[in-house]
Parts: sequence; C-alpha cells; structure tokens
Amino acid sequence: MAADPFTELTELSGEVVACRRCPRLVEWRERAAQEPPARFALEEYWARPLPGFGDARARVLVVGLAPAAHGGNRTGRLFTGDRSGDFLFASLHRTGFANQPTSIAVDDSLYLMDLYLTAVVRCAPPDNKPLPEERANCLPYLVREMRLLADLRVVVALGSFAWDGAIRAMRELGHRTTPKPVFGHLAEDHVGPLALLGSYHPSQQNTFTGRLTPPMLDAAMLRARELADLD
Repeated sequence: MAADPFTELTELSGEVVACRRCPRLVEWRERAAQEPPARFALEEYWARPLPGFGDARARVLVVGLAPAAHGGNRTGRLFTGDRSGDFLFASLHRTGFANQPTSIAVDDSLYLMDLYLTAVVRCAPPDNKPLPEERANCLPYLVREMRLLADLRVVVALGSFAWDGAIRAMRELGHRTTPKPVFGHLAEDHVGPLALLGSYHPSQQNTFTGRLTPPMLDAAMLRARELADLD
C-alpha cells in the first residue's frame, strides 16, 4: 500500500533535518547558535537544516531562498522569528492561506491551508548567499517535495534565487523550460503542468525601501489562488 503524502513528506523532513552535506553551512548555522545577538542570548537555537511545512494537499508551493541565521535557524521553522517572516505570514493570512498573521515558534498553533512553504537551500548561509554547490546539494529535496505534492498547480518564487531554483527543480522533474522564464514581480509562466509566479522576496532590504509593499505581495498570493482554482 502506497504511503500517503503527509507520511512521505514527514519522512523527507527527517532526512533534511539530518543533512550535513555542506561543511560551510554546517559551520555557519552552528556558529550563529553559539554566538547569538544579545536579544536571543538565552534561547536555544534549532541550528539544523529546515524542512518545508504546510498542507500536504497544497495546490500552491511558496519557495524562498534559505533560512535566516537568527530566524528559522533559531526557531526551527522557515520564515519564523524574523522580519521577512512577519511580512510574509501577514500576507498569507490576509489572502486565506494561513489561519493567523504571525509565525513566532513551532508551537504557536499556525497552520497553512492549500499551501506548502519551502526553500531552495535549507541551512542559513553566510550573508544570505549560498554557493552554487550548496544549492546543488539541496536541490534534490525541493524536487522530491514537488513530486510528493500531488495536487500542486502553482509555484510562487520569492526572489530571483528561488525563481532559478524552482526552474532547476522543474527541469529535474522533466518539465521543459526553454526559453528560460525571466524573473520579475508578478512574472508568470507555465512550466509543464505548473504555473510559475514571481514575487520580490520579503527581505528587509525590499520591504523597508518600498520595493515590496503589502499590497504587492498580496497581489502575488491572490494571483496564486486564481491560478490554483482556489476561488
């Protein structure tokens, strides 16, 4: 009897958490835990790779770059405990994908509806800049998540790095991407059976400067709902 998607995604999450393929990232994520800023000095860090999470029957997959050293690397959940996550989850709540507008800790009662959240790279990288070989080491995890999400229709890429990673994963799944879709906010293309949708990343660099505003991110997530036939 075949395993259900939830069970297989849970098994994959266990593999991700145990990964030590990239020495530079292992060293960095653990150093961040050993040398936290003063505001987190009394907290115990997760300091391991982060799996995706969300609805195993999701029609929408949101892909980020990587965990933040003092965000997900601290809390144990992607986009949790940092300003980028605050911006993202507020939008997911407004657009009907999350039951609450905040993500603070793994036990905060958050759950996602029709959406799965993941990243191209699963460990916090120095300066938020993974090396090409580190991306390559992590890519099979994204490929397997996309394969296990049997109801998947839409991939939302947060930033150009996630856009590129999503396209690479789609190629591994056998979907043609010629010519390669060009990233932009609300850029849209179809890759095989999947819609690919771009959004600027909710980093402080983008949100503090107004390059990405709440209405702009909401527009991307509402478009994802339309493409996934959720409304």
